[in-house]
Amino acid sequence: MLDIKFILENKEFVQDGLKKKGYENIINLDDLISLHSSITKLKTSSQALAEEKNKLSNSIKGASAEERPNIIAKSKALGEELRQELDVLDAEQKKFDEIMLRMPNMPSPDCPVGPDESGNVVIRKVGEIPHFDFKPRDHVELMELNDWAEMERIAKVSGSRTYAIKNDLAKLELAMHMMVLDKLRDHGFTVITVPSISKERPLYGQGYLPFSRDEIYYMPADDLYLSGTAELILNSLRADEILTEAELPILYAGFSPCFRREAGAAGKDTRGLVRVHQFMKTEQFVICKNDVEESNKWHQTLLKISEEVLQDLELPYQVLDICTGDMGAPKYRQYDLEAWVPSQNCYRETHSCSNITEWQARRTNLRYRCNADGKVKYVHTLNNTGIATPRALVPFIECHQNADGSVNIPAKLQPYMGGKTKIGKDIK
Repeated sequence: MLDIKFILENKEFVQDGLKKKGYENIINLDDLISLHSSITKLKTSSQALAEEKNKLSNSIKGASAEERPNIIAKSKALGEELRQELDVLDAEQKKFDEIMLRMPNMPSPDCPVGPDESGNVVIRKVGEIPHFDFKPRDHVELMELNDWAEMERIAKVSGSRTYAIKNDLAKLELAMHMMVLDKLRDHGFTVITVPSISKERPLYGQGYLPFSRDEIYYMPADDLYLSGTAELILNSLRADEILTEAELPILYAGFSPCFRREAGAAGKDTRGLVRVHQFMKTEQFVICKNDVEESNKWHQTLLKISEEVLQDLELPYQVLDICTGDMGAPKYRQYDLEAWVPSQNCYRETHSCSNITEWQARRTNLRYRCNADGKVKYVHTLNNTGIATPRALVPFIECHQNADGSVNIPAKLQPYMGGKTKIGKDIK
């Protein structure tokens, strides 16, 4: 959420930001400003009516018997006028709030400008793309060969886009998370496990709502939602608090099962472990001071950690600078990391690293008191994938496969796999 005062003082800048993010036909700034003006006037007039009514009510006791009926009648008339004004005010406020909740964050001036993913810019490519002297298998074939999954059977139980992996592949999935959680702990993050269920307000706080309701699982009997990322929970964990500056930065390494409907994935690649409805994710989440230089610094730190993860997994990858039209409403700046998937002959996203500045904090009312002047400011928040599985398993087992169907385990991951250098059906 943006500050209405900022919008009023920087109308042209905000209009340009809306255009860059593709919201120029969704948000009408003139309507928003007109509503704000109307609300301001209504608040002033309703307050004046309330004060006048109170004066009349207070004067009844001291009025004469002849004066009282007239005063009571005037008081009732003012009360009715006040009620009508408050009804209008409430309606106008709801319209205003709805627009403000859909107002995207303004993009960084350093973002590439573009309408969609075609405008994303490759910053760098790291690692050598594997070349095989045999016909490589895709991840589904590798799972079938090594008895690593129950894809057909689980579909009968849980429906499409679900997965059940087993044996060494199941251990590999957990090993990846343990490796990343240890790395994040070494970087000063607090490891925390969080629920996968949420009330509605945190979804507005994160920015899932009102934008992506069709992507979220809802349980109407409980009025609860299933979370698509630990970021949702962590972003509201300190909602409505005023922190001390000494508490910042707060670094969380959140782990949780995650759920996404993938309603918009029809016709896209959904083979095997791609685009499943339930998955596991370790999330990096940072709460820091309200300073763009400070949050940009943490943005680079989060990106560096994710690159370390992919390097530890010995996966070739590329880093993308996401353009204004592809980054989504909450983002100020976004980088994506994509690992090479041999069977698809392309890079696929494994990490998404975002600086949200104060946009989420305004929605959750999370603030801190500055040491220098005692002023209260909204914090900045940032998030990035630590590791998400089974998404990361796809490039991993395809890039590290051998001719016999076994899969090599990189050195950094071996301690989490009981020292194994390879896994496969015939590997002891």
